[in-house]
Amino acid sequence: MTTEDSEAQRKARRQRLRRARERAAPSYDRSAVVPEEVGRRMLERLDLVRVPEGPMLDAGCATGVVTRLIAQRLPRTPIIAMDAAATLVGRARAGTSALGRLISRWRGGAARWIAGDLDALPIRPSSLAMVWSNLVLQWQADPAATFAEMHRALKPGGLLMFSTLGPDTLKELRNAAARIGDGPHVPRFPDMHDLGDLLVHAGFADPVMDMELITLTFADPEALLRDLKEQGSIDTLAATDRGLKGRRAHGRLIGALEAERRAGLIPATFEVVYGHAWKPENGPAVAADGRQVIRIHRPGRPR
Repeated sequence: MTTEDSEAQRKARRQRLRRARERAAPSYDRSAVVPEEVGRRMLERLDLVRVPEGPMLDAGCATGVVTRLIAQRLPRTPIIAMDAAATLVGRARAGTSALGRLISRWRGGAARWIAGDLDALPIRPSSLAMVWSNLVLQWQADPAATFAEMHRALKPGGLLMFSTLGPDTLKELRNAAARIGDGPHVPRFPDMHDLGDLLVHAGFADPVMDMELITLTFADPEALLRDLKEQGSIDTLAATDRGLKGRRAHGRLIGALEAERRAGLIPATFEVVYGHAWKPENGPAVAADGRQVIRIHRPGRPR
């Protein structure tokens, strides 16, 4: 693969993500149960770390529901809320009342709303105290390049906190597609060990990784597919979505999903990976043998 091909593919991936999120904007809030819940759980994790003072970027703000929760949690922190889809950014801005904007400005934590891409951040180098990204990193064509961009934007001592999807995500849909030999392509997202390695290579220090499984259940396969489509996930998942277009192929996929039914319901598993790391003040801390330590928290074990 040439450098030009790689850049062309990244550009195509950005455009596909942008179009999917633009189309999802009117229906996003009806179906974004997992992103909102994960955002709330990320907020709980803020109690476990030192939050540096200064401006932060919410990279992938969607309709701003979690952005407003961050503003309540960190009322004096200036927030730059960004999404690839300008329509989502507009809905996020409109969802903040004039009184809320006035109070935030008075406290020094007024939000700015911008459209932009994670792998080409419209942010000055070393200008942010924190980068926050909730369930968007999994759609990036090159997570290593995205981490490098986040590292570039952070000040020394700045904090990156993110969530993304792991390899067991939507395994039921993957099984169904494999059973019929045609259908939506569900990628195997990187696991938390690989993400930890990417953080180290991007220059971050003291990475901590954690994961959990969240399972939603649906009354029927159509409800599951509708939920994914309303979030923009169907369009983003599919390198080619031929299996969702033809009526015959769609019927085969519905039948295959029926085989995944458990206790009368269709499950949809989301493996959620959480991570945080720091841009070091004086270079990353390393062990005596020169390796950097990546801390992994496993489900069900003490944190």
